[in-house]
Amino acid sequence: MVRTMAKDLPPFDPKQALQFFCQHGHSGWLGLQYSDHGEDWVELELPWREDLLGEEDRHVLASGPIVSLLDMASGMSIWHTKKVFTPIATLDLRVDYQRPAKERSSVLGRVECYRITRSAAFVRGIAHDGNRSDPVATMAGVFMTIDKDPRSDR
Repeated sequence: MVRTMAKDLPPFDPKQALQFFCQHGHSGWLGLQYSDHGEDWVELELPWREDLLGEEDRHVLASGPIVSLLDMASGMSIWHTKKVFTPIATLDLRVDYQRPAKERSSVLGRVECYRITRSAAFVRGIAHDGNRSDPVATMAGVFMTIDKDPRSDR
């Protein structure tokens, strides 16, 4: 079996990659959408949907989908900063809620990859509902990065 090396691939494109990621799995079911990106950050949107409510009598997105949004935006910011898709694993993801999102409002997750070492990537970001200076939540995380396929030595 021939394995494509990451160095042989074009630079990671968050907008294009999300189209692929959202065809399947949890990100697709949540309906995550690309919003924007910069040099070391990516912003994704979690559209408001009634089946994602935290409480039936309040029209506010539940915390679980927001954590998933931030986790995916974290991975995308790491890949975008590294310019390549490589395997990563979430080691630590802390989300501190500041307030509930506005009723019937989408939530955006903007995450910056601010440091990459040989084996880890560090991220920080916010979830907001349109006003980045008044976040719904703040977050920080550490991800293990895997640059070499451990199966390639066999």
